[in-house]
Amino acid sequence: MAKIHHLPRARWWHQWPLISVLLCVSLSLMVVALDEFRIGSLLLAGSVIWAFLLRLTLSNTRAGLLMVRSRIIDLAVLGTLGLLLAVFAVWVPAPS
Repeated sequence: MAKIHHLPRARWWHQWPLISVLLCVSLSLMVVALDEFRIGSLLLAGSVIWAFLLRLTLSNTRAGLLMVRSRIIDLAVLGTLGLLLAVFAVWVPAPS
């Protein structure tokens, strides 16, 4: 009979990179809901840039669910999205 190798069960705290990004995104959406559009939008851009930095510095195994595609694709998408969100947050006029 073949032996069945069990992989150790992943713990939720091993997903701290994704959890930290999601907490930042949640905070930014709460700030937008409190009628602080520009600050909340900049926080959202900062959350995406935080995801970019985590994906840049962490290995594939440590990045956990933050890793979606190859490192190059993830960095290109996160970097572009973070930069565009920051530009649009500053560019769009504040509501009167």
